[in-house]
Amino acid sequence: MIAESDDDQVTRWAQRAGRGDQQAAAAFIRALQGPVWRFLTHLAGPGEADDLTQETFLRALRSLPGFAGRSSARTWVFAIARRVAVDHVRTTTARPRVAALPDWEAAAETAGAVTAGSDDAVTLRRLIAALPTERREAFVATQVVGLSYAEAAEVCGCPVGTIRSRVARAREELVAAWQGGARPARGSRVV
Repeated sequence: MIAESDDDQVTRWAQRAGRGDQQAAAAFIRALQGPVWRFLTHLAGPGEADDLTQETFLRALRSLPGFAGRSSARTWVFAIARRVAVDHVRTTTARPRVAALPDWEAAAETAGAVTAGSDDAVTLRRLIAALPTERREAFVATQVVGLSYAEAAEVCGCPVGTIRSRVARAREELVAAWQGGARPARGSRVV
């Protein structure tokens, strides 16, 4: 999580980068690349996160000259990342996919199955991925990436109360799914 003073610095780098400062652009990207990648990993999957992170920063860099600083650069970039993820999902669901597996039905059935002895982190990632999109976005933005509820509301384009509600429901769903299908090992907790 980026501290408020660091957040102010990232915003200054974004503004300088918008005026053509290449070193500021590099610092801006370095500061946000990891959190944006984590955010996109949970929204679109780890196999897509590298490309979507790159697309996020390409869009951000093209738009930096118009960045007015009405919000923090971090919030602005996460809003771009969210749009990139939505565009990606829209594109991939519009395109039919071909399975190269001889027994694709069995593979599809087992893809979501949680097996005994599976790693808790992998199980939790699957449970988060199964959340409805709006709840997953709110949960990941606040609980994984560390955005404030106000920042997440700005990123998701909804009121703060809606973010709070989505996060609360996501937590309830995660706890229920965890208790219903995967038992925590050695006293570990979901959230």
